[in-house]
Amino acid sequence: MIIDSQEFQHHHISYIIRSAKASDAKSLSEVRLQIDGETEYMDREKGEAVIDEIGFKQLIEADSKKPHHLFLVCEANGRVVGFSRCVGSPLKRMSHKVEFGICVLKDFWGYGIGTNLLKRTIKWADKNNVKKIALTVLETNAKAIKLYQNYGFEEEGILRGDKRLSDGKYYNTVIMGRFNDDN
Repeated sequence: MIIDSQEFQHHHISYIIRSAKASDAKSLSEVRLQIDGETEYMDREKGEAVIDEIGFKQLIEADSKKPHHLFLVCEANGRVVGFSRCVGSPLKRMSHKVEFGICVLKDFWGYGIGTNLLKRTIKWADKNNVKKIALTVLETNAKAIKLYQNYGFEEEGILRGDKRLSDGKYYNTVIMGRFNDDN
């Protein structure tokens, strides 16, 4: 699905959150690879499960046509610095929910980009009769967990020892969801 773009100001930067376009595909591939190398909060290590430009073009095209899919990018200073994606299911028993993920370049943490991507997603979900937004987050990502809780997400479960990080230790993944039965 396509949404209208919106501009944000935070401290000394301005950025736009908008629907992804085919012309973003190359940048998205590069940004995703960079983010995977900047933090262990993601599922992948740098260079794993790479999505190339063609792959992103296909995702963008498919997501823009499906009513319960949403692919947003954050553009600052003319370049993509983060993105989020919601993926719904065509199965009737699961058609009320979407799965959500978010990525922001580390240099752009602290500017409200993650918060605004989340807020835009929630607004879109509420407007489009999406009853549930589900996500997973690494237990050590306290800032993200707090953000999600502030926007109505609740912990639904824990996947114990779900990820092994560079220190060789196993960490839990927190399953969270926001259910809106008002719409």
